[in-house]
Amino acid sequence: MSNVSGQKITPEGGDWICVRCKRPLEPGTVSIAYQKSSFPVELFRCPDCGQVYISEELAIGKMAEIEMLLEDK
Repeated sequence: MSNVSGQKITPEGGDWICVRCKRPLEPGTVSIAYQKSSFPVELFRCPDCGQVYISEELAIGKMAEIEMLLEDK
């Protein structure tokens, strides 16, 4: 699966299971919000409770980069 920027996203290390629901995570579009902006992003999430998997790379790298860009405006 690819996200909106065309990068391939997969959970590192194989299949991920939701701790709450014990269901495999599935790819899907989720809304990421920062301040008053919202962005659709393709991530893995639980089909039952909606819990989203955000990799360390995404949280520290791309999200921090986007946060800095938005704050500069």
